[in-house]
Amino acid sequence: QVQLVESGGGLVQPGGSLRLSCAASGFTLDYYTIGWFRQAPGKEREGVSCISSSDGSTYYADSVKGRFTISRDNAKNTVYLRMNLLKPEDTAVYFCAAKYGSSWSRFSSDYTYWGQGTQVTVSS
Repeated sequence: QVQLVESGGGLVQPGGSLRLSCAASGFTLDYYTIGWFRQAPGKEREGVSCISSSDGSTYYADSVKGRFTISRDNAKNTVYLRMNLLKPEDTAVYFCAAKYGSSWSRFSSDYTYWGQGTQVTVSS
């Protein structure tokens, strides 16, 4: 059974850090591009970051560039999103998603498999 499971969310103060994990089971991440998306209440789902399956090239939304870092550990079949200098506007449910192939995309419609999401709340 194909499954993506996110973990690592929680409540953090502004300026703090979190590391989200996306663990895959039922398939090998080696051939999949992985994206992180987020959705805040009343807002559309937005692409935050993604990492290619081939050369590890990455994409970051302007709103997180310089603060978030995506990485993958194919041996552990896991992708990470390190989030530093968190802001209240980063509050959202964060989802990871997988698409077959090496071309990265910031559009959710391009992704096939999705996790259930993990809540990130940035508040003092």
